[in-house]
Amino acid sequence: MPAPIQLEKIWDLLKFNPDDPLLFHTSLFFFLFVGFLILYNIVSKYKSAKFLLIILFSLYFYYKSAGYLAAILIVSAVVNFSFGALIYRTPLGLARRLYFILAIVINVGILAYFKYTNFIIQIINEVQRSQIEPLNIFLPIGISFYTFKAMSYIIDIYMEMMEPTKSFRNFCVFIFFFPNIQLGPIERASNFLPQLEEDYQITNADIGRALFLISTGLLKLALISDYLNANFISQVFDWPERYTGFQNLIATYAYSLQLYCDFSGYSDLAIGIALLMGYKLMDNFNAPFKATSIADFWRRWHISLSRWLLDYLFKPLQIKFRRLKMASNIISLFITFIICGIWHNAGWNFVIWGALHGFYMSVGILLQKPKTFIYKKLGIYNTAGLRFVQRVITFHLIAFSFLIFRFTHIEKIKAVLVQIFTYFHGEIYMQFIEKLPVITALIITGFLFHFFPEKAENKIKSIMGNMPIVGKVLLLAVVVYIVAQFKSANPIAPTYFQY
Repeated sequence: MPAPIQLEKIWDLLKFNPDDPLLFHTSLFFFLFVGFLILYNIVSKYKSAKFLLIILFSLYFYYKSAGYLAAILIVSAVVNFSFGALIYRTPLGLARRLYFILAIVINVGILAYFKYTNFIIQIINEVQRSQIEPLNIFLPIGISFYTFKAMSYIIDIYMEMMEPTKSFRNFCVFIFFFPNIQLGPIERASNFLPQLEEDYQITNADIGRALFLISTGLLKLALISDYLNANFISQVFDWPERYTGFQNLIATYAYSLQLYCDFSGYSDLAIGIALLMGYKLMDNFNAPFKATSIADFWRRWHISLSRWLLDYLFKPLQIKFRRLKMASNIISLFITFIICGIWHNAGWNFVIWGALHGFYMSVGILLQKPKTFIYKKLGIYNTAGLRFVQRVITFHLIAFSFLIFRFTHIEKIKAVLVQIFTYFHGEIYMQFIEKLPVITALIITGFLFHFFPEKAENKIKSIMGNMPIVGKVLLLAVVVYIVAQFKSANPIAPTYFQY
């Protein structure tokens, strides 16, 4: 006799649990999304029904991550839709500017309350030597992402780069859209809203790309990132003095790889899931470790944030300080990257991390002409050998900056560096490989996969797109099986969830 269905357990699974958000790489999401996709295809010809389904599923999806604070999404939709219309129909002048400022203040104010209140209290305590108790504030997952998404809509209307949508329903789809609500990409309304007017259609090429992105996303996230973090990186970084410099260096390299696989893997899943629904989100990563400079790195890493900061912060600052000539670029870079650091999280290490990238970028600008002159004189300008050296140097600068990103205390960073430079013991590499063959294989595979040729990648997408449906299902089943062999009982939330 079959066991009775335990409704209590199903309810516990479906209701909000702050320690168990709904993640793309969980079994629960898989079953919910399959059910959603079936319904979605049934109602796809009827826009009202299709959009209502997206809105309801998105709100539930976010409720599983934020509980009653999912209401912030509704507040954001109402506020930004209303201000967008108000700004658009108000003539140029003081009133229009005040509406714009008020809209930005409301958006930033909501973000600041949840994300920066306790950091501000910490600063007050440090300056005044007081003992104000931090507040018990739950940080809603993804608030930095959807706040910037909403702000881009307001800014574009104010700058007369787009007209506001007349449909509140469509605007809610844009704000609530579950594939990119947690970790981006930070989509622009000017790119997404027009897609809502188009009929639902998905080509073999779209299916191939979606399958490729979902497969690689799962492998990056659950196979490489989660496994490396749980079984190697955290062990070394929790107590770096117990390990040799060689192990600390490999852990530093592995952490850079883990961050990339963690964030880009979730972005791949978001883009792939959206593609299956007929929507194209912007790419968020483009092989960042192939970068030949820090500027090139930021054109490849978290592209949606980089472009947001470039368009809405750096360029306006550059124009404001244009009379200062070269200094205008440096001042604008430092301000932009310090804000970039604070956007990621509230903490002095993130301020320092942002300032360090501002310093990297400033040095790059100041040395650009002298370097080009020297390279041309030596006959190595734009050669493969030079690009290789530039990539190695850039990667190590990035890897060092990620140590600041991870550790809140400088003593930990110092401990890692002291071990690397004073207690290296590179001769243990064979012992390392023998004792940690899976870790070694995953690190090598991760970096090789990162440098996979683009032409070969496109060929694989094409093959996947032309596969019969049975082949697609079997391929995805193989990926899920591989992931299941490595993942922990409780999937680890991506690192960027805390940002």
